[in-house]
Amino acid sequence: MKKYLLIFALLFTFGINAQNISGQAFYESKTTVDLDAMDGGREMTEEMKKMISQMMKSALEKTYILTFNKEESIYKEQEKLDATPMNPGLKMMMSSYSPGAQYKNLKTNQIVEENEFFGKQFLVTDSIKTLDWQITKESKTIGQYIAFKATAIKKVDPSDYSMARPKKKDEKENAEVKSDSTQSQDPMDNIEIPEEVEVTAWFTPQIPVSNGPGEFTGLPGLILELNVYRTTLLCSKIVMNPKESEKIEAPTKGKKVTREEYVKIVKEKTDELRDNFKNSGGNGRRGGGF
Repeated sequence: MKKYLLIFALLFTFGINAQNISGQAFYESKTTVDLDAMDGGREMTEEMKKMISQMMKSALEKTYILTFNKEESIYKEQEKLDATPMNPGLKMMMSSYSPGAQYKNLKTNQIVEENEFFGKQFLVTDSIKTLDWQITKESKTIGQYIAFKATAIKKVDPSDYSMARPKKKDEKENAEVKSDSTQSQDPMDNIEIPEEVEVTAWFTPQIPVSNGPGEFTGLPGLILELNVYRTTLLCSKIVMNPKESEKIEAPTKGKKVTREEYVKIVKEKTDELRDNFKNSGGNGRRGGGF
């Protein structure tokens, strides 16, 4: 009960000037990868694991900036120069399923995001899906802010390959793979996307905006830390009421589609690529355009 009283007290104290609040929050992403599960039953050398770890680190460790006010926000990856070499196929796959700039309007309950999928730009529109957050009694300090823990279950977008995980195989299946190392296999047969995942958020009522990184909203304070499946987003810096910051506007580049239409496009293209892969004997021949 004392925890909830503290939350309400903080909301009252900092909510007086909330209408004029604005700021920028910088988030660092960390994603863990199980390399032993990625080899599909085949053994990787330590040198190969080290090389893949470096490539995955370059692809998955990023900085994002959330520019926000009371009602709107724009969420973007911070551009940086990266000299780390990466397999072109892996780089293409990682970028193909990653969202671009994301705009949220809490007043109209709308989210608009830019996505580039295999060289074609899409402008995806959707309503904001607020999770059924359960605020717990746990709290901790993140930087100079008091943060409270909340959890929820999130249904996973079937086109979100950042959530992909290796399928679990029994010993018999692994033995079959090892005994026939020359067998051509569709790599998509070895992964699956979970239907739902648990989300853990740490939010601070000291910044009274119901916002956070990505599509996440709905808590009585800015989300400072977010844990979704294997990925953690941690706020490393906050600039409140900056004199100069990016203008918050919805992105405009790309073909306008709904979320449902975009999921259908991704599925159809993925199925096409899988068919081409199988028909080419596993040589990975790329399919045609849209």
